[in-house]
Amino acid sequence: MKRLQLLRELQLRGTITEVAAALSYSPSTVSQQLSQLEREVGVPLLQPDGRRVRLNAHGELVAAHAARVLALEEEVRADLDALAPSIGPVRIAALQTAARALVPRALEILVEERPGLRVEVSVVPPEAGLFEVEARGYDIAIAEQYPGHTRPHRGGLDRELLGVDPIRLAVAPESRIASLADARYAAWVMEPEGTAARAWAVQQCRAVGFEPDVRFAAADLLAHIRLVQAGHAVGLVPDLALADDDAHVRLIDLPGSPHREIFTAVRASSKSSPSVEATRAALARGFVGLRQEHAPE
Repeated sequence: MKRLQLLRELQLRGTITEVAAALSYSPSTVSQQLSQLEREVGVPLLQPDGRRVRLNAHGELVAAHAARVLALEEEVRADLDALAPSIGPVRIAALQTAARALVPRALEILVEERPGLRVEVSVVPPEAGLFEVEARGYDIAIAEQYPGHTRPHRGGLDRELLGVDPIRLAVAPESRIASLADARYAAWVMEPEGTAARAWAVQQCRAVGFEPDVRFAAADLLAHIRLVQAGHAVGLVPDLALADDDAHVRLIDLPGSPHREIFTAVRASSKSSPSVEATRAALARGFVGLRQEHAPE
């Protein structure tokens, strides 16, 4: 099973070095285990590719079967867990705003309902989080999807919508800006180029007739809020970024009242695990609680 997992990891990650780093092995150990797998299967599975190796046709075939074997093993473990629920760990890859505002609420629920369940959380960008769930680096990813920018549906993952997160224009409290169009001459803060959030934000500005003057770029939405609050920039900020925060900014509704979708993704083979189910349910309830607390009066 371990050698099959290594082959599957190589199929997903592309290099022995990345497989070794992901699983905390040395590259030589990974190479030795893959060589042993070739002897057990009876045919070569790898071929040279410059200074690296890649899967040949036999390797791709065995790796595809390995994915199914690993999924079946996980389904068996989930069924056993249903008979005698384990205490984890459940590993979560969460986008930053969810880690700050949503995860603590979900943990409060789990402390009450599943005491002893170990939950491990890392702040991971959505693209990487979804990949790592498929690659078994995490059990649950909390990800986002901006309007018009759907994320690829990775094979073997089960998605569940937590809810929608309104996006509005954030300006300093004393700003005279009253609409998105009024912000044409303002300095802007946005997420880095290449992100769905950046592409979407730029399109919103273009739709009302101007190209934004992006002077600040940061993946950290708290940095966005601080720049806006201090009057140095304006930005398009989702409500979840403002939850449980003492930032004082003025929010302006956007044309069409856009929102991003927040969802969880787990491997289909593990979604029936009681630990995963309980954690997912706690995240869903925590999100509902956040939305109710921050709903406009």
